[in-house]
Amino acid sequence: MSAPRLFGTDGVRGRAGEPPLDPATVRRLGAALVQALDHERPRVLIGRDTRESGEWIEREFAHGARGRGAEVVSARIIPTPGVAYLTRAEGFAAGVVISASHNPYEDNGIKVFSGTGEKFTETLEREVEAIVASPSWEAATGEAPSVPAGEVTGAYVDHLRAILSGKTDALEGIGIAVDCANGATSAIAPRLFRSLGCSVTAIGDMPDGRNINLRCGSTHPAALASLVVEGAHRLGVAFDGDGDRAILVDEVGRIVDGDAVMLMCARRMKAERRLKGDVVVATVMSNIGLELALRESGIALVRCQVGDKYVMEEMQKRDASLGGEQSGHIIFSDYLFTGDGLCTALQVLGVMLATGRSLGDLASELTTYPQVLVNVRVKEKAEIGGIPGIAAVIASVEDRLAGEGRLLVRYSGTEPLLRIMLEGRDERDIRGWADEIAAAVRRHLA
Repeated sequence: MSAPRLFGTDGVRGRAGEPPLDPATVRRLGAALVQALDHERPRVLIGRDTRESGEWIEREFAHGARGRGAEVVSARIIPTPGVAYLTRAEGFAAGVVISASHNPYEDNGIKVFSGTGEKFTETLEREVEAIVASPSWEAATGEAPSVPAGEVTGAYVDHLRAILSGKTDALEGIGIAVDCANGATSAIAPRLFRSLGCSVTAIGDMPDGRNINLRCGSTHPAALASLVVEGAHRLGVAFDGDGDRAILVDEVGRIVDGDAVMLMCARRMKAERRLKGDVVVATVMSNIGLELALRESGIALVRCQVGDKYVMEEMQKRDASLGGEQSGHIIFSDYLFTGDGLCTALQVLGVMLATGRSLGDLASELTTYPQVLVNVRVKEKAEIGGIPGIAAVIASVEDRLAGEGRLLVRYSGTEPLLRIMLEGRDERDIRGWADEIAAAVRRHLA
């Protein structure tokens, strides 16, 4: 019998205090991680966001890890990419982040980075799960003591400042509004931008353990948009709870998502001969408008499944320097192989400085095509390509798109549904074509 799955696409997630984030399992996870690392005395770095459960989860995890011989250092509250960077830069065997990203405070999670600053492979995750599940295997006992803090955060801030090295004079007095989501960037983001000479107005920077992501941050950018307009700021940046992604707001309050950011950064990087292979990696959720705009600039778009973990893997496979998700997870591999909201904001500022253009002007180069999504309930999840009556309709629709749109047909992973997603220039056309496919599916599978 295989071990129960603990790790999902972004680490271990759940309600804090309940399996798999109950104290006993967390302690066993810490011990199992050390055993899987196979180092004699590994150094492990732990960081967390502002959730009230973060401190006890850190203690339990560290107690388990130290029981197996690890030296554990706490970075306290720090963005996820900060742990990824410091793990590699400071020679730790692994980095651990305690966070549930954009989820409410009741949730929490554990994600692990390898000594190279990259997310753990699925092979290592399965090994940790098997160790945790072993009935003959024991973790440390007794009360979990506090974890010693390391003075490491400054090195991460210095790493970020270097992104705009030599350009800080041009930032003097630029107005920026920042929404820290009452999360991990609260203590770092305002200080970072001010140290670069920007005039900063911050909101969502008063965490109390329970207000992380509460009507603020990258999932609720409306308050930031109003603040940008009212304060005549040049741009706004909204982070999520753990700081690994950013959604931007232009000077007139319009939302600028990850697709627009990837386009402006890719074009600038190509102009500066920094875009390896003239390729960008994005997920199946990125709009066809991004693909077409990149193509006009001689840049190929390679797609992968949803999740920054899969973006990273595809970027490594192709030695790509830029990739990301529409949701604001952007990876600049010259700096780090994980999404970093602060790095993303600084890269966009760099494009604005290099071009002398506003964020709104740069973002306007992306034409977002209409998207239609139709769900069809099915009795069985049969192979679509093996059903001629459905395959023929799909082929006909793809011919009509003629490279100027995109069709994605896939089953839901959790429900008996077939999802039909179409993007194209004309919403009426693509809606009709989606209905054609849906009708064929209903005839054969519903």
